[in-house]
Amino acid sequence: MDREVMIDNQAVKFRATARTPRLYRAIIGRDMIQDMNKLIKAFDRKKKGEDDLDVIDLQIFEDVAYTMARHANPEIEEKTPDEWLDTFNMFSIFEVLPHILELWAINTKQTSQSKKK
Repeated sequence: MDREVMIDNQAVKFRATARTPRLYRAIIGRDMIQDMNKLIKAFDRKKKGEDDLDVIDLQIFEDVAYTMARHANPEIEEKTPDEWLDTFNMFSIFEVLPHILELWAINTKQTSQSKKK
């Protein structure tokens, strides 16, 4: 599934498929499912006003955003999330993060019923 999001007046395409966690592991070196679970919990706490995102949560967001953007646009020349982020001016992650979380949720939604009783 693809989604286009405006970041700093630039249309950025993101993609989430079954391949995305493999790319994340190859590019970032961590488990995307674990990182996404942390990010979702942190964002939920932020929405409830309980806590703010910490540096690790921000790094996970940056790594996930870069991986999903690179997945949608293999021609991206920037080789690291830092290089990719340098192509933008300042922007609020809270304008982008909900789109990424929604894209992830759509991609990971269970489509079959459990056969366990």
